[in-house]
Amino acid sequence: MKYRQLTKEQFEGLHEEFARFLASQNIDKKEWDELKKEKPQVAEEEMNVFSDVVWDDVLTKTAYLEHFSSKVINLFKCEEKEIHRIVIKIDKEVNVLEQEGFEWLLKKPNDEAIEFLRGSKAYEEERNVEIFDLIEKGSNISKGELYEYFDKLTSNS
Repeated sequence: MKYRQLTKEQFEGLHEEFARFLASQNIDKKEWDELKKEKPQVAEEEMNVFSDVVWDDVLTKTAYLEHFSSKVINLFKCEEKEIHRIVIKIDKEVNVLEQEGFEWLLKKPNDEAIEFLRGSKAYEEERNVEIFDLIEKGSNISKGELYEYFDKLTSNS
């Protein structure tokens, strides 16, 4: 398995897609129920293959990730060949996980208590595997507004 199996909730949310996937494997509802009962390892493998297909699709479409802690924000732009990162470190009694702290950061991005670090690197492994690893470590997929905002802000300084 390339990634990890989808959660029960994720499978439930994708039940129609999973049914189509099973149909593409020539497995109907009756056969699926029999597989689960009589050959659970085969059913598990089908679920793993479907999970990898879903993850690959999601990760291929992922362009931005964000990872927040109370004093550090990591923003990632995931391009085809390399990943770009902006790290925002805050050396002040501000918690960006709270609305008030986050608004402070947006209003005062040039405050002396804020340090920006930038970097880029080529992927060491397959692109999607590295993005998946960042998600497993707590990053969330985003639309990239924060990355683009801070990219413009830090490019001109």
